[in-house]
Amino acid sequence: MRPRTLRTVLATVTAGLAAAGCLTAAGPAAAQEKPPRNDCSPAVSLTGYSDALDKTTHGDTYVGNLSALAPDRRGSLAALSDRSSLFRLDARTLEPRGVIALADESGAALDAEGLVVDGDGTYLVSSETEPSVRRYSRTGEILGRLPVPDDLRTAPGGRARANGSFEGLTLLPGGRTLLASMEYPLAGDPAGLVRFQTWQRTGHGPFRLGAQYTYRTDTGLGVSEVTATPDGRLLVLERGFTSGVGNSVRLYAADRRGATLGKSLLADLADCPSLGAAARQPQPNPLLDNFEGMAVTGRSKGRLDVLIVSDDNRSDVQTTRFLRLRVRA
Repeated sequence: MRPRTLRTVLATVTAGLAAAGCLTAAGPAAAQEKPPRNDCSPAVSLTGYSDALDKTTHGDTYVGNLSALAPDRRGSLAALSDRSSLFRLDARTLEPRGVIALADESGAALDAEGLVVDGDGTYLVSSETEPSVRRYSRTGEILGRLPVPDDLRTAPGGRARANGSFEGLTLLPGGRTLLASMEYPLAGDPAGLVRFQTWQRTGHGPFRLGAQYTYRTDTGLGVSEVTATPDGRLLVLERGFTSGVGNSVRLYAADRRGATLGKSLLADLADCPSLGAAARQPQPNPLLDNFEGMAVTGRSKGRLDVLIVSDDNRSDVQTTRFLRLRVRA
């Protein structure tokens, strides 16, 4: 793999999308003069959570299985279900305002995991079935499909394991570099070493295959989401699950070091305050669940507003939960 730069021209993250309106307030009663900061670590604080969408429907569509988030137009937030539904949420209240159905070229459902809203308002969606990255119109029509290296295809066509390929998708500042993160290593690669694939475009043309990078996860964890920061670095969400113990969820900052991505721990979410959250199965912290989606929703005073959502798998023992974090930029 050839060293390429991941940094692109600094761009402003979509503003005005802080989803604070329906999030449970963090901290003690307002009468206390200096409430605790609800730190998860020196770099990350938890400002609220919401279970308001858990086990709900919008029309006839189940609002759950959420695997990706992306700031959208006009004060809205796009939320992707891995059951082929794309929701438009109110960015302040998180209330669903609309939904479109997605499908592949034959009309079959996707295992949709990654989401980007491009500059023209169209949606880039990754599916880990093949895997693939497709472009969709605002109403759900397929507009195109990006090339994928043969090695990254699901076995037997490639070396990716089933249900372990394109889990995250993000567009770097400047809009010219798209990046998809694999969830687990390819067959034959060292344990914990996952591939990040990029695509480049010139002008307003289509994306073409770009550099590939490697990223090493913590033992037993996979990459469940990746999102770009305004300075061109990456926030990487690593996740794992152990029956009878619960989820491990860690947030890292990553940057290119040659053909590899170096990382530094921002927070282990097990160390966050629970804020009274309840878990339906054993967890190291009752706040934890199967967190898969993440988006940077704003920036102020040197900190990023980051929203994270869990995939409940439509399970009675899991929850659709949103977390609001402040991350030191």
